[in-house]
Amino acid sequence: MVLKRRILCSASLVALASFAAPAAAQTDAAASQADIAADGPIDPETQDEIVVTGVRASLIEGLQNKREAVQIIESVVAEDVGKLPDNNVVEALQRVTGVQVTNRTGGEASVISIRGLSDITTTWNGRNIFTASGRQFALADIPANLVKRIDVYKTRAAEQIETGIAGQVDVFTRRPLDFDGFVFSASARGIYNEQADTFNPNISALVSNRWETGAGAIGVLVNVSYAKTKYRDQSVTAGAMLPFAGTTNLPQGSGAANICNPSNPGGWTPLERIQPTDCRAPNLATAANLTDLQQLWTPGLQPGLPTAVGSTLLINGAQVPYYLSRDAVFMSDLYGERERPAVNAALQWAPNDSSEYTFEFFWDGYRNTTFNNLAFTFVDWWGTLGPNPANSFTLYDGTNIMKTRTVGAPFQFNSGDATKQRTDSFVYALSGKWNIGEKFKLAADAAYQKSEFNTAFLAMRTTRVANSVFVDFNQGGGLTAFQFDNNLLLRDPGQWNVGELYDSANRNKGNAWTATIDGDYDVGSFLRTLSFGARYDKRNASEASRAQDAPGLNRPFSSLDPGFRFYNKPFFDGRSNVPRSWVVANGYYLFDHADDVRALYRGTVDPGIQTSDTLALNENFNIGETTWAAYLQGDFELGPLKVQAGVRYVNVKTDMNFLDSISGDATSASASTDEFLPSATLRYDITDNLRLRFNYGKTLRRPNFVDLNPNLTLTGDLTNVGYGSGTGGNPALAPTRATNYDAALEWYFENDSAIYATLFRREIDGLVVPFRSIEQVTGTGLNTTTFIINRPTNASEGVLKGAEIGLVYFPTLPGLLNGLGVQGSVTFLDSKQNIPIQDAAGAVTGEVETPFFGVSDLSYNVTLAYDNGPVGARLSYVWRKEFLNNNEASLFANPIGIWRRPEKSLDLQLTAKVNDRLAVTLDAVNLTEELSQSYYAFGDAGGPDTHNFGSSVLGRTFALGLRFSFD
Repeated sequence: MVLKRRILCSASLVALASFAAPAAAQTDAAASQADIAADGPIDPETQDEIVVTGVRASLIEGLQNKREAVQIIESVVAEDVGKLPDNNVVEALQRVTGVQVTNRTGGEASVISIRGLSDITTTWNGRNIFTASGRQFALADIPANLVKRIDVYKTRAAEQIETGIAGQVDVFTRRPLDFDGFVFSASARGIYNEQADTFNPNISALVSNRWETGAGAIGVLVNVSYAKTKYRDQSVTAGAMLPFAGTTNLPQGSGAANICNPSNPGGWTPLERIQPTDCRAPNLATAANLTDLQQLWTPGLQPGLPTAVGSTLLINGAQVPYYLSRDAVFMSDLYGERERPAVNAALQWAPNDSSEYTFEFFWDGYRNTTFNNLAFTFVDWWGTLGPNPANSFTLYDGTNIMKTRTVGAPFQFNSGDATKQRTDSFVYALSGKWNIGEKFKLAADAAYQKSEFNTAFLAMRTTRVANSVFVDFNQGGGLTAFQFDNNLLLRDPGQWNVGELYDSANRNKGNAWTATIDGDYDVGSFLRTLSFGARYDKRNASEASRAQDAPGLNRPFSSLDPGFRFYNKPFFDGRSNVPRSWVVANGYYLFDHADDVRALYRGTVDPGIQTSDTLALNENFNIGETTWAAYLQGDFELGPLKVQAGVRYVNVKTDMNFLDSISGDATSASASTDEFLPSATLRYDITDNLRLRFNYGKTLRRPNFVDLNPNLTLTGDLTNVGYGSGTGGNPALAPTRATNYDAALEWYFENDSAIYATLFRREIDGLVVPFRSIEQVTGTGLNTTTFIINRPTNASEGVLKGAEIGLVYFPTLPGLLNGLGVQGSVTFLDSKQNIPIQDAAGAVTGEVETPFFGVSDLSYNVTLAYDNGPVGARLSYVWRKEFLNNNEASLFANPIGIWRRPEKSLDLQLTAKVNDRLAVTLDAVNLTEELSQSYYAFGDAGGPDTHNFGSSVLGRTFALGLRFSFD
C-alpha cells in the first residue's frame, strides 16, 4: 500500500484564494492543492501527517508556489505572522535564485536586480506601485514585518503588466479573511549597529478579526510597523587619474600666457598637471568651441591614456613623456538616522460563496537625515615639491602610474554636508470578485496612489593649504593611505577658513488612478480557460527644485560660534593609514540655524542669498502619462502538456511640460507608443515530479521621467580646460524593448525538496546610454559658455543570456539532525552591449562592446537551514563576482568604467520558541565585516591593483527580539 504524506505548514494556514489579481489568484489557489494534485487523493486511513512549521515550512511553501505556477517564478514566504527573516524586502530576496543585491550601506541592502537587470516592475497585492516620480517602488522601504509573501516573476503572461524587462516583484500583505477568526501578533527587536555603536528599535503589530454574520463574512485587519536606524558609513577614495609632466626635458611653452600656472608663463613646471587643452593657447579666453583649442589629450577615452613606461603626448610638436597620477584623495564619514513607519489595513466582506469585496490602505513612510563629514585633499598641486621633484614619487612596476607621491602645499576642503529626506506613499484600493454561474469569474480593481519625496541639502565648506601630504594610492588590498605633515592640525579650527555655502532642495511627486477588470471563462475543452481583461492607468509625475550657492567668507573658521564645529569619531577602524579625525562644519547645527547661516553669507559675500521665508521651489517638469492596455489569453491542456498563450496590447500617450531654470523658457513635448506584446508558456509534466517549461514573451522598459527632462545641470570650468560640463534629459527617448526566451527543468524529488535549472536569453533593443555633445549656454553665471553635455539616448542594443541552478533539500536524518536542510543557487550571466565612441566634439567615431551595467558573470548563495522542535535557524552566505557599476564622468584619463569588486555577506537568523505563542529571535548581518570596494577598468586596461578607487566599511548588525502571537 502506498503511503501518502501531507505537509501542513503553519505559514500556510491562511486561505490563498482571496487576491484580486488573476495571476496571483491562480498561483495561490493551485498551491493549496499541490500535493493532492501531484499524488492523487489521500486515503485518511493510510495518511502519515507531518506537521512542519517555521523555517522549513516557509521554504516548502515557496517551493510549492514555484511548482504550481504557470510562469517561472521564485517565492519567499513568511515563517509566521510578522516573521519574514530579514529587515526589508530587498534583504529577503537576496537568497532567491537569480537575484543579486548591492549597495549595502546604511546598515542594509537597498538595491535589487533580477539576472543582473534592475528594471523591475514592483507590485503590491498585484497592483503596480511607485515612489514619487520614479517608475518603481523603493522595495527597501517596505518593512519585512508587513509581508506575507513575495513572488519574483522572471517571465510574464499577457495578463500581467507589460513593463519591467528584468521581471516583476509582487509583495503580498495579509488580509483578514486569510484567518479563521481573531489573530493578534506583535514583535519587537533591538538592533545593534556596530559602526554607529547604536541600539535601534524595530517593532510591529497585527490585529485581525472576522465575523460570520447574516450579511456574510466580514473581516478587519490592521498591521503597523516602525523601524528606526542610526547608522554610520565610512569610506576612503582615491580620485580620478590625470597626466602630469615629467621632471626633466619639460615641454616648451607657446609663449602665450599660462593660465594654468601664471607664475611660469612660458615653460612647464615639473610634475605640472597637463590639461586636455593647452593652457598656453593664445585663443583660450576667446575660444568659441573646442576646435579653437590645441587638444593635448582626449578625456573620457574608454581604456584611458596608455600606462606603459615612456608613453608620450604630442605637445608643441614634440613627443613628451608623461606620468599618470590621481588628482585627489578624500574621506567620507557619514552619520545617518533613518525611520520607516508603515501601516497596512484591510476591510473585507464576503456576502456569499460567489462574491468578495476588499478595501485596502497602505501607507509607507521614509525619513532619513544624514550628516556627511567630507575631507577632500587635492594631490595634483604643483607647489612645493622640494629640491628634487624626481624623488617625490614612486611608480607601480612596469608602468608610468604613480603609486606614492609627496605633494607640497596641497589645497584642502572639508565639507559638512547635511541632508534631510522624507517620503510618504499612500495607496487606496477597492476590489471585487464574483463567480457568475459555474464557469465565469470576474474581478475588478480600482486604486489611487500618491507619493511625494522631499529632500533638502545644506553644506558649508572650510578650506586650508597644508604644508605637505604623503599618499600611497594602494597600500595593499585596494586601500588608499595618506598622512599630512601634522595630522593634529586637521582638528584645529584656527587652521581653517570659512568656505562656500551650498543650499538646495528638491520635491518629486507622483500620483496615479488605475482601474482593471479581468475575466476567466471555463471553456471545458482542451481550451480549459479563456481569460481577458483591460487596464487603465493615468499617471502624473513632477519635479521641483531650488538652489543657491555662495562663495567663501574671508574669515577663520574659529571666529564662528563654537556650535559650528563638529569632530568625528576615530575613523575607518584602523583599516588604512589615514587621519582618524578632523573638524568640519556641523551639519546638524546648519539645519537648526539655517536662516542664521544664510544671513551670515548674505551680509558678507552675496546679497542675493534668500532665507526660508522667501525660498521657493521652481517646477522643472510635469509629465502626464495615460496607458490603455487589454489582453486575451488562453490556457490549454493536452494530457501532460499545458500551454498558456496570449497577446497584450498597450497604448501609451505622454504629455511633457518643462521649465528651463536658466532661461525661464517653458517648452512642451508629446510622445505615443502602441505595442502588441505576445507571450506563450509551455509546461510539460514528463512525470509527476519532473517538469519542463518554456517561455517566450516581449516586454518594455519605459523611459524614466527624470530622463525625459531636457533641463541642464551645469558645472563650470573648474580646472581651466576651456569648457564646463553638464547633464540633461531627452524628451525623445523611446521605450526599450526586449524579446525573452526561458527554458526550465524542475525535478521535485521529494515533497519538500527539488533541484531546478533554467536557461534564458534577453535580446534588448534601444538601451539608453549617455551621449555627449558640445552646447553653448549663456546666462548661467558660470565662468564659461561652452559645456560638454551628456544626455541619455537610445543608442545601444545588447544581449543578456545565462543559466541558473537552484536547490532545496531536506533529507530524512536521525534524531536531532532531522530538520537540517540546504537551500542554494548559482547564476551564470553573460552580457554584451554596443556603446558609441565619441571624440571631444561629440562626433561618433566608432563603437565598443561592454558588459551590461550591474551584471556579475557569476553569483551564488547557500543557506544551511535547521528546523526541529522549538529551534529554527538559517546561516546564509551570498556572493557575487565583480561587475561594471557605472561609467566615470568623461573628464579624466583613467579607464572610464568603474567596477565593483566581489561582494559577499554572511548572515545568521535564529528563532527559539518559548511556547506556542512566544518566540525569541536573534539575527546577525555581515558577520565577516566586509568592505565594499571599486576600481577603474575597461577591457585589459586598469584593474584593482593600479586603478583602485573607493573602499567602504560595511558595518555589522546584531538584533535580539521577541515575537508574540495569539489566535
